Amino acid sequence: MARAALSADMTAHDFSFENIEGGPLNLADYAGQPVLLVNTASMCGFTPQYEALQALWSRYRDRGLVVLGVPSDDFGGQEYDSSAEIKQFCEINYGIDFPMTEKVSVKGDGAHPYYRWVGTQGRLMVPRWNFHKHLIDGEGRIVDWFASTTAPDSRKVVDAIERVLPR
Repeated sequence: MARAALSADMTAHDFSFENIEGGPLNLADYAGQPVLLVNTASMCGFTPQYEALQALWSRYRDRGLVVLGVPSDDFGGQEYDSSAEIKQFCEINYGIDFPMTEKVSVKGDGAHPYYRWVGTQGRLMVPRWNFHKHLIDGEGRIVDWFASTTAPDSRKVVDAIERVLPR
């Protein structure tokens, strides 16, 4: 998962999640690639952003971008209980084939270690609702973040992604 204590020299590559399909999903496996990491929920007003996230994945994956969905039930109880339900919902309704993690907590004492580390990086980077986005560069540094209200296909997000794509 992560080293026992959070430290200033850590990067996103120090963390791992459980893959929604089972097994580990290590962020270090994406070293050298930018990652757009998004805490998601299936029954949220922002859920239609899945369509734009899938489009970003389709458009940029051959250039190295990884879109990573991190389901959470922390805001309004808007996520299914099981990984199977989440996966089925995403595939049937949005054709999602980008990587996703199992459902985790993104806030509070029970937050996944990645999100506890995010809290040490800057207060505004901590998700305040579903579909909060972190752009992580190939070195594992969070180089930008986007509020839930910022669409994944907005010029702001696309420009930031294009700046960190491998040349």
